[in-house]
Amino acid sequence: MSKIIQIPVHTEKLLTIFRTIIPKLSNGKYKGQYGRIGVIGGSLEYTGAPYFAAITAMKVGADLSHVFCHTEAATVIKSYSPDLIVHPVLDRDDAVEQIRPWIDRLHVLVIGPGLGRDTRILKTATDVMKLCLEIGKPIVVDADGLFILNDNIQLVCGQRDVILTPNAIEFQRLFGKDVATARERMSLLGDGVVILEKGANDKIHIPHTNEVYTMPTGGSGRRCGGQGDLLSGSLATFFYWSLQSNQPNPAYLAACASSYFVKKINFAAFQKLGRSLVASDMIKEISSVFNAEFENTNFCSQ
Repeated sequence: MSKIIQIPVHTEKLLTIFRTIIPKLSNGKYKGQYGRIGVIGGSLEYTGAPYFAAITAMKVGADLSHVFCHTEAATVIKSYSPDLIVHPVLDRDDAVEQIRPWIDRLHVLVIGPGLGRDTRILKTATDVMKLCLEIGKPIVVDADGLFILNDNIQLVCGQRDVILTPNAIEFQRLFGKDVATARERMSLLGDGVVILEKGANDKIHIPHTNEVYTMPTGGSGRRCGGQGDLLSGSLATFFYWSLQSNQPNPAYLAACASSYFVKKINFAAFQKLGRSLVASDMIKEISSVFNAEFENTNFCSQ
């Protein structure tokens, strides 16, 4: 097996490139052209996760966010924001057929936030994932979506435009604790899958080249629930924009930008609130951080 190549990310250079692919606002655009994002997730116990992912996708610039959730979660998620389009379908017998027509309209799907572990719902989410892969729909797989892959990693092997976002524990469940075993298993994914491993230093794995790009530290020590959902939501929008550009390696570019961005909004919120910071507070920082880091023409990254 070839040696793992550890490479620190040159953040300033990469984000300067990313700034060039952010679509410019124009009166000539129609609703939906800046991004239509779908989130597959949301159960009775977990309503916050799909909300955080969907609203973050919109807050960073997508025009529309759809949430496909369990019936018992729908009213709660609707109450969080009227900006989201909520479909109470995941627990229906014909869920996949209900979701299928919408998939064609969406640019990127996030599969997993708040999905839960109910076997029936997981089966539906698995079938939706398969459908996306069959038609070449870009996907971000997070949280309980990764649980689906624990014993079914072959679902994404050889597929294209797939980003996995495990934390350290989820990464070990997917690929094992032994480094050599992990690299061998990741090598089966092919050249169309990128892994964003979340941690103090986020790592972006390029499985087919054995390259591991290490992001700089950032954010704060406050690790409240929901931050991963903000990451997956911003990542979905960034992924769509990257795919629309002529830049190579769009999944890698989007993963780096999203990792950097979420740590920045975490830091901004922490400066105001300290350990009382929660994920909802981070959402309030999206606009100012996005403007400062991505839309300021005098951009300079530390």
